[in-house]
Amino acid sequence: MGFFLPSHVDIDFEKEPIGVGKDGKNVYFKDIWPTNEEVAEVVQSSVLPNMFKSTYEAITKGNPMWNQLSVPASKLYSWDPSSTYIHEPPYFKNTTIDPPGPSAVKDAYCLLNFGDSITTDHISPAGNINKDSPSAKYLLERGVERKDFNSYGSRRGNDEVMARGTFANIRLVNKLLNGEVGPKTIHVPTGEKLFVFDAAMRYKAAGQDTIVMAGAEYGSGSSRDWAAKGPMLLGVKAVIAKSFERIHRSNLVGMGIVPLCFKNGEDADSLGLTGHERYTIDLPSTINEIRPGQDVTVRTDTGKSFTCTVRFDTEVELSYFNHGGILPYVIRQLIKP
Repeated sequence: MGFFLPSHVDIDFEKEPIGVGKDGKNVYFKDIWPTNEEVAEVVQSSVLPNMFKSTYEAITKGNPMWNQLSVPASKLYSWDPSSTYIHEPPYFKNTTIDPPGPSAVKDAYCLLNFGDSITTDHISPAGNINKDSPSAKYLLERGVERKDFNSYGSRRGNDEVMARGTFANIRLVNKLLNGEVGPKTIHVPTGEKLFVFDAAMRYKAAGQDTIVMAGAEYGSGSSRDWAAKGPMLLGVKAVIAKSFERIHRSNLVGMGIVPLCFKNGEDADSLGLTGHERYTIDLPSTINEIRPGQDVTVRTDTGKSFTCTVRFDTEVELSYFNHGGILPYVIRQLIKP
């Protein structure tokens, strides 16, 4: 309102008037701004207990449609297997009582080889679902018409859709494709060009680990939980980058994915890495032997090896990794005697 009265925004409220009063004198913002006492007086006289009592007394009576909804008697959520919006995620399948310990990364294939500034929207887009994408195929197979695809953001409660939508951004630039833009990659063992999801599922079916290589600022942009959950569901075990966006790095750790940084001045190109190699990360086999920020050796099947810094930045993050991620960590804390 203060900007509205003088009709412009380049105003110094302390020195310039916002208008002229009936008496012809200048009126300043401080003249109309209420004191704390005046505000308190209005609140005291206007915000009354009965307002809240009357609202909450009728909160279960005012919406007949809501009241007519059937409510399952079970204390556990009843998952609907036919729903394409809400699906039971697999985060706790095969969870054991004891933490599994550090997961080795051995002879992993490179799922994607990126340059700089890969954003969370590149990794897990929130926009429209492309008609030719794996997510579209999934929905069509379940009777969802194209006009009802909606967006990835609206279907974030369905892990099947979101896993298929991981790295599905149509503007993705993957070095394995030699300049071609789009949500595909090369399945290294066969040389086939596939959607990223389809390639990842082939690797998983064969019991083969995968990693992602990237340049600087990997995971920049808006914080997006699915940008870490999606790669985990695809079977990605580690991301090797020049640098990470702070929150995304933490989210990767939370999903059990190892974040590693190339040493200063190095990246995949300078090390002569094409992404067609297989990668083994020499992590210690017990969590007590891993320290925040320690260096580890990454070896390839071509004979090249290089040093990376493991970006577990705190002891708590090491605990998450030891448990396979923050979700099983929390569950095990809850069931502790």
